[in-house]
Formats: sequence, C-alpha cells, structure tokens
Amino acid sequence: MAGLDPSRLPDHVAIIMDGNGRWAQRQGLRRVEGHARGVQSVRQTVEECCRLGITQLTLYCLSSENWKRPRDELDFLMALLSQFLIQERELLMRQNIRFQVIGRREGLSEPVLEEIRQSESLTRDNTGLLLCLAINYGARTELLDAFRKMASQVKLGTLEPESINEATVSESLYTAGMPDPDLLIRTAGEMRVSNFLLWQISYAELWVTQRCWPEFDIPTLHSALADYSLRQRRFGGLPGQSNP
Repeated sequence: MAGLDPSRLPDHVAIIMDGNGRWAQRQGLRRVEGHARGVQSVRQTVEECCRLGITQLTLYCLSSENWKRPRDELDFLMALLSQFLIQERELLMRQNIRFQVIGRREGLSEPVLEEIRQSESLTRDNTGLLLCLAINYGARTELLDAFRKMASQVKLGTLEPESINEATVSESLYTAGMPDPDLLIRTAGEMRVSNFLLWQISYAELWVTQRCWPEFDIPTLHSALADYSLRQRRFGGLPGQSNP
C-alpha cells in the first residue's frame, strides 16, 4: 500500500473539494470545465479508498451557500451530478460501495433526486466503503434541523430535556449512524472548514494541500494518509492515556 501502514489509516476520510473553478481559469478554460475535470479526481479517490480499506469517504459536493453562484454554473453542476450518478452505478456495485447523500433535498431538481434515490436503493445492502456525498449541505442548517427534531420530540413527550446528551444530538444529525471523520482534507490551500460537518469534525485531524481538486491524485491522497498515520490523537487527553 505504497508504504502506508494499514493499522494507522483513518476509518473515515472527509474532503472539502475546492478549487475547481480556479484550476479551470488558470488553464484558460470556463469554470464549469473544472467541475467536469474534478469528477476524475472523485473517481480515482473513491477507487483508492476502496483498495485501502477505508470505511467511509465523505465528499463536500455542494454547500447550501453555493446556490449564490451563477445559474448556468448551478445548472451544469446538477446535470453533472445526474450524469455521475448514472455512470458510476456500475463502479458502486462492482466495488461493493454503499452510497448515501446528506443535506437538505429541498431545492434539488426531481431528476437529480430520482438518481439519488436509485443509487441509494441499489447499493443499500452493499457492505464495502460508504460513499457519502454532501449535497445542498450546511452544518449550521444540519444543527438547526437536529435541534428542531429534538424540540418536537420534547413537545410530544418522547424525549426528556434532561436526557439530551452528545449521543442524542449525534443521532439527530443527517449523519446519524455514521462514524465521525478521522481526517479532514481540504484542497486549494484554503484554511477554513466552510460550514462542513462542524459537530462531527470536533476531533478530526486537518490536512491542507495547495493543489486544486482537479489536481488531486493518488500520490496526494497517500501523502495525506501518511501524514495522518504519524500523528498522535489525544482527544483532549495526554500522551499515553487511552482514547475514547
């Protein structure tokens, strides 16, 4: 595994895929061409995570704030997403990948929603890598939805306020049942988390590359994993203490 220690690999890798438009502009191309080229990076990253035995890969595809972008770019992104879901189903089944989407589905077109439903249904019983796409996702929105869900349960009398704890909140999030990310990768050199999995990345290791997402390749992924394997995760404790 390219010198990687399997016992030191993260179970859950999350990636903020940034820099598609900037990469395209540097090549003298339209911004949308960067998104199209980024699909290749998605495909090879998914396949390599499968090969390495990573348990979950979560990709930040479209934030709830991205709706501010030009309409033609958004239309292209939706068409690209539908095309990706259709074309990659063979890969999902061949690699035993389970597919899931998190985020608010309101605002997504019916054709896109139908492709999401088909991919989720088709792969529901697969037991390999969980590929999770965050689409129309924002962490603050996720937390608001979780608080509203818990408030409704309290109002109905099915949840006591005093019993609410971290596990209760986690179970109310879009990611209920998923492990928290161990490693968060961000491309294009940006040093921020951009409203992504704010609750879940509390103890994630961060790794940033100057490469834009269309330039993200297997050696870059290996560099992130190798760096992660050298880190000592303390979860607020001291070296030598057992972690939760």
